[in-house]
Amino acid sequence: MNIGEVSKNTGLPAKTIRYYEDIGFVTPARGDNGYRSFSEKDQHKLVFLGRARGLGFSIEDCRTLLALYEDQGRASADVKRVAQKNLSEIDRKIADLQAMRGTLSHLVANCAGDGRPDCPILEDLGRV
Repeated sequence: MNIGEVSKNTGLPAKTIRYYEDIGFVTPARGDNGYRSFSEKDQHKLVFLGRARGLGFSIEDCRTLLALYEDQGRASADVKRVAQKNLSEIDRKIADLQAMRGTLSHLVANCAGDGRPDCPILEDLGRV
């Protein structure tokens, strides 16, 4: 399969596929013309990586997960440890976003939103 076909089949942009090749996630064969030729295994890895990235796993976590996926002697505890770390990071981001929302909600509620120049939103943002 060429990169266009793999891109269509995996839902990943060609640029992302080339990046994954550059960092060693896939190694497509090269024809005499220099074009990439992806195998079913390459496509499967790319789908795996797309799903993992979609769940927020970092590139390094994806590298670890891919290695674990390919290791038939893996312990599920190792996989769970990587996933748990990612879940904790997502929970932290959610808490940060909720705090941001609370602050902004308070500021919006206290802004009159009329023709006067005074505004608690700008006052808060300009605080030192």
